[in-house]
Amino acid sequence: MIQFPDGFVWGTATAAHQVEGGNWNNDWWMWEHEPTSPCVEPSGDACDHFWRYPDDIALLAELGFGAYRFSLEWSRIEPEDGEFSVNALDHYRRMVDCCRENGLLPVVTYHHFTSPRWTVTELGGWEDPAVAERFGRFCERTAAHLGADVGMSCTLNEPNVVALMGYYLGVFPPGKRDEDLLVRSTDNLIRAHRLAYDAIKAGPGDTPVGLTLSMHEFDCVPGGERQMARARDRLEDVWLDACRGDDYVGVQTYTRLRFGPDGLVGPAEGVPALQMGYEYWPQALETTIRRAIEVAGTPVYVTENGIGTDDDEQRVRYLTEALQAVGRCLDDGLDVRGYFCWSLMDNFEWALGYRPTFGLVAVDRETQERTPKPSAHWMGEIARTNRLDA
Repeated sequence: MIQFPDGFVWGTATAAHQVEGGNWNNDWWMWEHEPTSPCVEPSGDACDHFWRYPDDIALLAELGFGAYRFSLEWSRIEPEDGEFSVNALDHYRRMVDCCRENGLLPVVTYHHFTSPRWTVTELGGWEDPAVAERFGRFCERTAAHLGADVGMSCTLNEPNVVALMGYYLGVFPPGKRDEDLLVRSTDNLIRAHRLAYDAIKAGPGDTPVGLTLSMHEFDCVPGGERQMARARDRLEDVWLDACRGDDYVGVQTYTRLRFGPDGLVGPAEGVPALQMGYEYWPQALETTIRRAIEVAGTPVYVTENGIGTDDDEQRVRYLTEALQAVGRCLDDGLDVRGYFCWSLMDNFEWALGYRPTFGLVAVDRETQERTPKPSAHWMGEIARTNRLDA
């Protein structure tokens, strides 16, 4: 049995574009409908969470969780450069209020992968320093409107993925493959984080502010040491260094990465591969928590962790092993303050569409009916009791 510390935060998470539906005015909607992109299907109506959020938040509270991490859709709030929608700002303020009314801590992410169309068509995306400045302005205006009831704030979700996938591997928008653009977009995203951090901290309330990073356990076969070290420096360490002095770092971990002399290699023999193609490797979470605290020197929240699978018993096994990893970190005195399971619902998984199923709650694609899986009740009981009986 693992007894978690008093005040440990238990939640689940979503991202606006993955669940809201109808976000046509951003770069991801453009990308989904680009014939040459790798996207298998468009997001469409998603989970209709834009309208159904009151019931979804009530369900989350009923299951036993204490926090909800959701993101703002920048393209709704600022549909044109410098033109802000009070209606959209009011919508997200109502989501914050709804969380509080249901006894949940509202955890707000200001940018979760999607940017308004105009940041691409008029400015050139994250390779342009002007987008970082615009993002700082967006955070200043939005933080003032959301008020002091926000419980935690995340500036950027996995900016290391935005830079890598969009400007080096070419599988996220804007679909570019250029090492110089990877460096430039990284610099601009770090600048955006710093501007956003200052803007949110200067706003109402005293919410903890940080960013979230995609982190992996790194491993290599003989000859892969150089490739592994290079990838770890570019994908993680430069970002962790940029987080020094922040209120926290959000660790988001699903698996490990293995490197050979020529780059990434596939799953090891005997290790199952999941819907996303990577290894079943829940123990990676312990490695990444320890590394984040060692390099950044900040407290940690696990802001995403979970598994895409159609086997809910496998989901429970994975989450059990991941939470045991958190327990070992706590036993060693590491400052881990919360755990958010990805995801509340089965949703749009970016280029892979609706095929991977990460949700604790199933969503009928035709009727939008929500059905909690056994893992949702199991995870909710852990959150309610603050302990894991393994």
